Amino acid sequence: MYSFLTTGTWPDYELLDAGNFEKLERFGNYILARPEPQAIWDPHLPASEWQRAHATFTREKGSQERGQWKLKPSMPEQWVINYDQGDLRLRFRLGLSSFKHVGLFPEQDPNWRFIFEQTRKRRTPTPRVLNLFAYTGAATLAARAAGADVTHLDSVKQVNFWARDNMEASGIDGVRWLVEDAMKYVRREVKRGNKYQGLILDPPAYGRGPNGEKWQLEDELNEMLKLCRELLDPQDHFFLINLYSLGFSALILDNLTTAIFGVPAGQREIGEIYLHDQGQRKLPLGTFCRFAN
Repeated sequence: MYSFLTTGTWPDYELLDAGNFEKLERFGNYILARPEPQAIWDPHLPASEWQRAHATFTREKGSQERGQWKLKPSMPEQWVINYDQGDLRLRFRLGLSSFKHVGLFPEQDPNWRFIFEQTRKRRTPTPRVLNLFAYTGAATLAARAAGADVTHLDSVKQVNFWARDNMEASGIDGVRWLVEDAMKYVRREVKRGNKYQGLILDPPAYGRGPNGEKWQLEDELNEMLKLCRELLDPQDHFFLINLYSLGFSALILDNLTTAIFGVPAGQREIGEIYLHDQGQRKLPLGTFCRFAN
């Protein structure tokens, strides 16, 4: 089933506008302006609204990612926002990185709720969940809040420290933290015969493991998904993958998951994730596939 997912009502987050390859967002009490390559249309709001931003990110010359933030005096470099969706209540520490990111991808809200709900539905008393390329841990915390035994894996030690801060801010504990290369770890887990009731993948287009291991999405994804098939508990599982890489359509995920997992079309959800701004334009922010039994 082809779907479009978007963030629900969230008092501490709002996409105010997008256009001219930029997006204007409110995180709690602070408004940020930063690059967005998908926003190729004109902005909806006047320039005066964009000038209200407490922090604006400017790319370094010749760089697609690196740059610096220009801050107004009232803008802190770190702050905390709340996430409250029914029984799922979390807190996230945000910060201004040199890669324009703030430590959270708000468009993933519908997937956090999917993880929380599916973890609760597992027949296994304490489901095991593996979160690969886990970043600052919002998906990890959603699974842990629902009672899972969660392994959080990311290749960057500082990112894992950030995720721990989010866990502590949310009043949660008991997560297993790993600084590892995802492919190496998954291969070892398959050899050990381990099984998981939940698998979450959020792979980048390109990355490096802690010892310089190379990750290239188009080269590695097919094998990674085949290994994930071996890790899933065949009787009791959910699976979720997100892709942000430009040029990777949902049809690629459709082909991969059909061939590897064999889940009938009517039993899996696949499509695009987006955010809508105040002008009701839809900003595409990746593709996804998810299913459960």
